[in-house]
Order: sequence, then C-alpha cells, then structure tokens
Amino acid sequence: MKRKIAFILALVMLVGCLFAGCGKKPADTDRKVLRVAMECAYAPYNWTQNTDANGAVPIKDSNAYAYGYDVMMAKKIAEALDMDLEIYKQDWDSLVPAVIAGTVDCVIAGQSITSERLESVDFSEPYYYASIVTLTKADGKYANAASVADLDGATCTSQINTVWYDCLDQIPNANKLPAQETAGNAIVAVTSGKVDLMVTDEPTALAACAADPSLKLLNFSGTDGDFEVSEEEINIGISMQKGNTELKDAINGVLATMTVEDYTAMMQDAIKVQPLSEAE
Repeated sequence: MKRKIAFILALVMLVGCLFAGCGKKPADTDRKVLRVAMECAYAPYNWTQNTDANGAVPIKDSNAYAYGYDVMMAKKIAEALDMDLEIYKQDWDSLVPAVIAGTVDCVIAGQSITSERLESVDFSEPYYYASIVTLTKADGKYANAASVADLDGATCTSQINTVWYDCLDQIPNANKLPAQETAGNAIVAVTSGKVDLMVTDEPTALAACAADPSLKLLNFSGTDGDFEVSEEEINIGISMQKGNTELKDAINGVLATMTVEDYTAMMQDAIKVQPLSEAE
C-alpha cells in the first residue's frame, strides 16, 4: 500500500514538473527591451511591409513588419546594447508625445534636432545629415529651376510639422497648400499634379525618384539660391525622454563607432530595397 501511495505521489510530482517546465533553463527575464517608435510610412527612413524580407522587424501588436534606414539603425543600436528590439508604429504627431509619456524609449524616425523639439525631449548626436531639396515633375514648369527664387508662384506642400513645410514660406509668391499627414501623401500630391512641387529632405526625394522616374530632385545646396536653414534643421537625431542620460549616452556610444560614410551607405541600401523601388 505504501509503495502504491509513493508511486502516486511520484507521478503527481512528475506531471507537475512537466507543466511547470522542470528541467528547463529559465528564460532570461533580465534582458532589456528597446522600444522604438517611428511612422513606418516614411521611406527610405522607415516603411511597412508584409514580410520579414531583408531583415525587417515585426511591428508591435501587428501582423506587418517595419524596415528602412531607421530600422537598420535601431537594430544596430539594440544589438550593440544587448537589448531586444520592439518597433511601435505611431503617427508623426504622436512620436514626441509617446516619448514624453514613456510608452516608448526613443524615436528613430528622421526627426530634425530643432530647438523647439529640444524643449520637450533630449536628442542623441546626429545619425544622419539631410540636405533640404525640392521634388517636382521632370517635365513640369519648375524642372529647370536653379534656385529658390526660380520657384516663384509655385503651388506647393510638404509634410505637417516639419522644417520642410516651413521652408515653403521662402518661395516667392508661393501658393502654399495645407500640410500633408505623411511625406508619402505629399509625394502623391506632386505626382498627381495637385501641386507643382514639395520641399523635403534629400533621402526622401532620392527614394521617390528611384520609385518614380517621372519625378526630379532639385538640390540648390552650396549655391546662393539655396533654402535658408540652420544646421539644426538638417541634423537628424534620435529623441528620448528629457533627463534619460543613461540611454542617451549609450546610443551616442554606438553612433560614435560610425562615420558619415557608414550613414550614407546604409541609406543607399535602404533606398535600394524600399517597396516601391522593388516594384519598378
């Protein structure tokens, strides 16, 4: 009888161990997660795709994946810091509030390091330097413009709450239409003929031209006819909560191992594999 009871007890313990995972190495619960927000709609910096092709990362609480220059950079930082990576898809205007609220750790989304944003969040050192350019139709009225002055009277737009949209005020007699929610929407406005041109940064324009040969990039950089912008407006950084010096120092430590040439090469790789380029 005692043997029978002992056997039953042993069996109960065995079943309990199986359900409790006895004999298995416990999960590493100490591994930290880097929660990164971006639009996932701003190629070549970031975009949404249906598969993990090219190393895309799952978007949190979604069946889709994110990739692009910002995802490449986020992966590099997370790997260097020995952290897991989570990508959060947010509207452009929700990015800074998400950092302030602490629902994400940082934003890697092609943000200019402006004085206005620095009032609300801290920024890393630049992880890209983006010239301000104009995107128009290759056969359009302004295709041969050589300066901002040559854009006189243009109907124009750009993305909401960006330096680019503010630059439209420098175009003489501009017919400035309301800002678009995304850079993609502004590009569509150009291709559809709704506007003559948009002002954006060079990577966005390069990506648009790679996807649609009917578009033309106008770069007035280095000339007297360029847009008047400060250095802070072309320096692209990673934003995080004010006072989070630990994360800021850690990210800056990773960026310090990279060069401008590294950034350029990564951006070129992103442009090559952006979804619209692959469709051509």
